[in-house]
Amino acid sequence: MSSATAATSPPAIVSAIRPAFEKGKASGDLLFFPSEVHTHKDLGIDFEIRLCPALLQKPPLPTPHFEVATGDHEKEKRTDPFQPPYNPNLYVGELKDEEEGTEYVVLLNKYSVVEEHFLLVTKEFQSQTSPLEPSDLVQAYLLLRAANKAGNHLFAFYNCGEQSGASQAHKHLQFLPTADEDGPPIERLAKAARIDKADKPFALSALPFANHIRRLALPTTRAELEPALAQAFVELLDLCISTVRHATAAAAAVDGDAGGGLSYNVVLTLGHLYVFPRRRESHRLAVSGEALSVNALGFAGYLLVKSDAELRAVTAEGPTNVLKAVACASAHDLQVGGGPEFDGIA
Repeated sequence: MSSATAATSPPAIVSAIRPAFEKGKASGDLLFFPSEVHTHKDLGIDFEIRLCPALLQKPPLPTPHFEVATGDHEKEKRTDPFQPPYNPNLYVGELKDEEEGTEYVVLLNKYSVVEEHFLLVTKEFQSQTSPLEPSDLVQAYLLLRAANKAGNHLFAFYNCGEQSGASQAHKHLQFLPTADEDGPPIERLAKAARIDKADKPFALSALPFANHIRRLALPTTRAELEPALAQAFVELLDLCISTVRHATAAAAAVDGDAGGGLSYNVVLTLGHLYVFPRRRESHRLAVSGEALSVNALGFAGYLLVKSDAELRAVTAEGPTNVLKAVACASAHDLQVGGGPEFDGIA
């Protein structure tokens, strides 16, 4: 794909997504799986559980190997679906962070359950176990801001680490549209949270698992945007690391399970940045016995099931109990001594 014909700015990317999606679907290179949405209210969140039986026919993807680049570039290219040459029917455009020099390619998700699902991928290989860089956060936020200005509503998410629900080892953020101007279901709960300090992390104490959140009131200039986003993310990541260490020590004391490396999910909206520490990639449902994989979308308020039986099992167990099973227990009392900024909502 020639870069001369590619979208190369956040507004141009946003404008190109819809026609690119239609082109990809028409070509057969983008596989769209129809689904129906069931709403289930749990602990103040209107979870959207998407039933998609067609996913039973989706070809299985190989288990990703989450490691840093090996230096064998030819091997990496053969096994990495995000390396060029890009499929022209999935390619949208490219972005470059002028401050950091990091380059990105924007691709449509090949297997889509939601229309206009797209990815922001680092052009050079970076591991999906690596934290978000300031340039990643800035480019993602600029895409959200451009979409909002165009009358569209997007949110971004990132699955980091082996237990996060990530399906590819090459670093990529994902973007989904929402019909609700408020954003994904978790955003409504975060907006309603009563916090004393808008520039400090807080938690939603109503949720039975660790969650670290920063409210965002960000400047418009690129020079000011980067440090603001970077500071917010570093604060949340520090809390996440502390939470995972506490959860790992607790699990090791009980059953000797020291767990794996650091895994977490990130959700980014125009109003909030969220980090959810992870202990497990999937949860075996009590009713059906099926293993349900969970990624950042679960914590945003969206779950995906493949059968009526799985849908009944999730609603019977409760979405927040499913999330609790794959997340870490909250350690805020130890981390902040029960300070008022961590009181969350009533």
